[in-house]
Amino acid sequence: MGPALQLSDVSFVRDSRTILASLSWQVGDAERWLVLGANGSGKTTLLRIASLYEHPSTGTVDVLGERLGRTDVRRLRQRIGYLSASLSAQLRPELRCLDVVMTAKYAALEPWWHRYTLADEQRAKECLDRMGVAWAAERSLGTVSSGEQQRVLLARTLMNEPGIVLLDEPSARLDLGGREHLVQALSELTLDPLAPPLVLVTHHLDEVPPGITHVMMLRDG
Repeated sequence: MGPALQLSDVSFVRDSRTILASLSWQVGDAERWLVLGANGSGKTTLLRIASLYEHPSTGTVDVLGERLGRTDVRRLRQRIGYLSASLSAQLRPELRCLDVVMTAKYAALEPWWHRYTLADEQRAKECLDRMGVAWAAERSLGTVSSGEQQRVLLARTLMNEPGIVLLDEPSARLDLGGREHLVQALSELTLDPLAPPLVLVTHHLDEVPPGITHVMMLRDG
C-alpha cells in the first residue's frame, strides 16, 4: 500500500509571490505528523493543497492513491477528514451540531443538499461521543463555546472513517482551557493505533498532543 499523501516537487505561487517552493513530502500509514512554522510560512496553503481545495502551480499531488487532476475531487474529499478555520467559518451557527458532523459524509456544508439515514445519524453521534461532546448533538453550533465547537468539528473529520485527517490550527482562537480540552481530544486520535494517518499544523508547541511520530518545519515555503 502506498503513502496516504504524497506531494512531489510541489510549488505554489500567488500574485507573483512564491508560497511553497519545490516541496516533496509523503505521509505514510499510521504516521502522525506535526507541521510547524511561523505565520506566512505556507502551512495553511500546504494543507489546502493536501485536502484538494487548492491546485499547486507545479508538481503532483497524490491522496489515498488518487492523483489530483485525474480524479473526482468532490468524491475524494469525502475520504479526507479536514478541519480549518476557513471551512469552519462557512458553517452556519444555526446548524445542529449533529448536522455539522453528518454533512461531512458528502463533504457538504448544509444538510438539505443530501439525504441522511438513521445509520448516518448514529455514526455522527458516535463521533461526537468520542470527542466528548455527545451532549451537544441537538444544540446549535453557535450556542456552544469555541472550544466545544472545535471538538464538534474534530468529530466531523471522523464521520466518514477517513483515510487521512488534516488539521489546520485547530486550537486557533481558543482560551487556555479550550486548548487543553482540544489537546485531550486530539490524543484520542494520535494515540490510537487504528486511527488514520494525521497531519496537525500549528505554531504552538504547547498544543502538541502525545503520539506525534514525525515533524516538519516550514520556513518561507
